[in-house]
Amino acid sequence: MKIVHAWLRELVDVPTDVETVASQIALRGFEVAEVTGGVIDFEITANRPDCLNHVGIAREASVIWHAPLKTPAAAAAPAGDVAVDVDLAEPTLCPRYCAQVFDVRIGPSPAWLTERLEAAGVRPINNIVDVTNYVMLEMGQPMHAFDLPRLGGGRLVIRHAAAGETLQTLDGVQRALDQDMLVIADAERAAAVAGVMGGRDSEIHERTTRMVLESAYFHPPSVRRTSKRLGLKTEASIRFERGGDVNAPPAGIARAAALFEQIGAGKAVGPVIDRYPVRREPVRIALRAVRIGRLLGQEVPAASVPDLLEPLGFVLEPTSGGWMVTVPTYRVDVAREADLIEEVGRHFGFDQIPAAFPALTGPQPPPDTAIVRERVLRQQLVASGFSEAMTFAFVEREAAMPFVEPGAEPAAIANPLSEKYAVLRPSLLPGLIDSCAHNRRRARKDIRLFETGSRFVPATGEGRAAALAWCGAADGPHWSTPTRGVDFFDVKGVVESVCATFGVAAEFAPAECPFLVCGRAARAYGQRDGASVPFAVLGLLMPSIADARGFPSGEEIFVAEIDLQALFALAAGDDLRARSLPRYPAIVRDVSILVSDGLPAATVRGTIRSSAPPTLVSIVEFDRYTGKGVPAEQVSLSLRLTFRAADRTLTDDEVQTAMETIVAALKRDLGAEQR
Repeated sequence: MKIVHAWLRELVDVPTDVETVASQIALRGFEVAEVTGGVIDFEITANRPDCLNHVGIAREASVIWHAPLKTPAAAAAPAGDVAVDVDLAEPTLCPRYCAQVFDVRIGPSPAWLTERLEAAGVRPINNIVDVTNYVMLEMGQPMHAFDLPRLGGGRLVIRHAAAGETLQTLDGVQRALDQDMLVIADAERAAAVAGVMGGRDSEIHERTTRMVLESAYFHPPSVRRTSKRLGLKTEASIRFERGGDVNAPPAGIARAAALFEQIGAGKAVGPVIDRYPVRREPVRIALRAVRIGRLLGQEVPAASVPDLLEPLGFVLEPTSGGWMVTVPTYRVDVAREADLIEEVGRHFGFDQIPAAFPALTGPQPPPDTAIVRERVLRQQLVASGFSEAMTFAFVEREAAMPFVEPGAEPAAIANPLSEKYAVLRPSLLPGLIDSCAHNRRRARKDIRLFETGSRFVPATGEGRAAALAWCGAADGPHWSTPTRGVDFFDVKGVVESVCATFGVAAEFAPAECPFLVCGRAARAYGQRDGASVPFAVLGLLMPSIADARGFPSGEEIFVAEIDLQALFALAAGDDLRARSLPRYPAIVRDVSILVSDGLPAATVRGTIRSSAPPTLVSIVEFDRYTGKGVPAEQVSLSLRLTFRAADRTLTDDEVQTAMETIVAALKRDLGAEQR
């Protein structure tokens, strides 16, 4: 917002040195972009639309220099009966609409007015348009002038645009309007896009002699949405979409009327039509004196608080512990006590507040268990050689479809930025796969990535998950051994290490998954209340999916995805417990059996554990053989069983009895044959 120093001095007594004015106002939270001659360019944040004008900045300056704000001259409405018929059909989107009829003489503006407009970055057009722009820059109230004879039926209707309706705006562009856009129309057609830009058919021109001046308050989200859809950003829309002052429309017309008379541009010939069906009462907030010091960390004298707030337009009524504050309607950013305290702090001086830690009234609450566990999980995956990735929660529909159940649809975004971000991700894997492809296209061959975050499964809704993707070599290159490519068991080992971190005894079983290669995919289960609970899926990504995402053809990506809610529900307690080292020796026995080659090793281990005594502490498969001497469709599986007791040394007879029981169970339950 460009503030003309001479213009500002007409509203409040400030120093003649423009650099001093700029630096002092900047200390109150306004960033100065540039000071050029007698013009200060302030960067106004979106929450302060009241300062997108000279009066707003002058109000801030009045507190700094303890000078009263001078109200710009305004003209009283005449008692004439010339009026325009105003039909406010959409009071929700236009809570207040004012209009007044003027007899005008179109011509150039005086030099003082055009010079100020040019200094503020606005091009002069004619005396009528220049006055409306002047009032907008001075008071922050945008206005628009209609040529009254060119309004069909001599009336204004504030309504939604009709289906298929179009309007040629002042910039000469024919624009298609949506039905949820608000327009200012006459009896026949749209004449302006409310809060954005007027229409060419009803604009004033050099032969205009009678006009209608509009001054209104429009619903900010409606203006913001319309401006975005039309791709049309104007000085008016910038102010309306941030939230203006519902009480400014009549004041804007009165100020414009005074300027018209001052420069000889025109005179009002009728009263102000003010359509204000539902009056808005100002917000009232209780401000506690003790709360100011507690929140700012610096005591502010109670006697100073009214001096800091009342020049800004706040009305203070003393109470027993502070004040009841009435917030002016132009301060749309003030809605709670903390906002008032911020105003006190700004003008008391943030530089006077010492740097100190706030007093703690109680211990800090412990962090959420899930947050702590996710941190531990990330540390475990980093220790396993993976790099953490952060990808978008929005993905392409084509990228998401392989990861939803058949017949289901991913959750679509109502207003996506582009088709690349059209749906919510049903899995974390699409983003990781794209990241792998991105790295692979840049000659990075060995890639290990993981991510934790939210996924949005159509059947169950939002949930937390962890995913990993691995391609290239299983280990780094070394002279002592040839490089080996990653395989299924590498990824399985990573999942097992995560499970071990949280004390979850995982069981793996073959799985059919639409995005994994059949026969090279598994699902991980944990036991809870006697039931098997699935919590992860892992395996080789389907080549068709990798190819579709730009991954080099013929190369493999192994992936895994863990449901964190399910994993953490299975996890043991978070307390770390140490166990003493074994005091008694172990006895190791090997056994080789013939079983069906389609039998999962987990089933063999489960049969052994269910039939073995508690002294069995370890089962390791150390050999798998097919070929000469082994019947077709069978496999020779060799296992090493370790027995140990915590309170004594086991005898050979005890171990032999356990082995005989185990072999009998394998024969009975699995049809195994001991070799």
